[in-house]
Amino acid sequence: MPELPEVETVRLGLNQVTLNQVILGGDVLLARTIAHPISVGEFLAQLKNVTITGWHRRGKYLLAQLSKLNSGDAGWLGVHLRMTGQLLWFNQEDPLQKHTRVRLFFQGSRELRFVDLRTFGQMWWVPPDVAPESIITGLKRLGPEPFSADFSTEYLAGKLRNRQRPIKTALLDQELVAGVGNIYADEALFLSGIPPETVCSALSLEQIERIRTSVIQVLQASIEVGGTTFSNFLNVQGINGNYSGVAWVYGRTGEPCRVCGTSIQRLKLAGRSSHFCAKCQR
Repeated sequence: MPELPEVETVRLGLNQVTLNQVILGGDVLLARTIAHPISVGEFLAQLKNVTITGWHRRGKYLLAQLSKLNSGDAGWLGVHLRMTGQLLWFNQEDPLQKHTRVRLFFQGSRELRFVDLRTFGQMWWVPPDVAPESIITGLKRLGPEPFSADFSTEYLAGKLRNRQRPIKTALLDQELVAGVGNIYADEALFLSGIPPETVCSALSLEQIERIRTSVIQVLQASIEVGGTTFSNFLNVQGINGNYSGVAWVYGRTGEPCRVCGTSIQRLKLAGRSSHFCAKCQR
């Protein structure tokens, strides 16, 4: 599943190619991709002849602010890529990918395609003067953004103090911190030197500060190289991210640790694979 760096990479790309261009129409090839409104016809009608004034990100959600020439605010377009979703920028005459679910047509014979192999991705249209979280209810459950002041050591310590679950599992909880998933939880725990199975309540304040700092560090590093290629991630131009080539532990089972040379190990926690170095993380 695309995580915060991948979604942020998509957001940056969308802001480069779609802003202030009129959406002329669209086509929905898989109706269940549209989570709101229920009517596919209404979804397309509400997006016709509007422009996107800016793409925003909240956790792993993308939110496009919409505007109409005569009436101003035209609401929001929400997107969640889920496991395999991609937003790709094409010429309209380019052949359709097999798993194209939604097409939005722009000026200049360009289009934005939502391609989704597993079909778990969703799109929403949120009416003007309606808070996005009232329609896209998953937004209500998100914790603070990792780069925000709200994601402080004090906040994190308060949330972890009485939890008896492993720290790796806790970092995957979107109510604790928005946007972190399996890849970057593993990477952050490596950088902090803490084993993934460490129980949250056993962490010292100094360890929690190291975790917080490491989460921010690995997310920023991945954004700078355009995300990772894991999970078939592509940016809006169809280009792979580069983070996987420099990952510390994720996806490197049996390979030597980049710091000490010890073989990277993998274990299962709450049904998810965790990659770690037994020497560097203890």
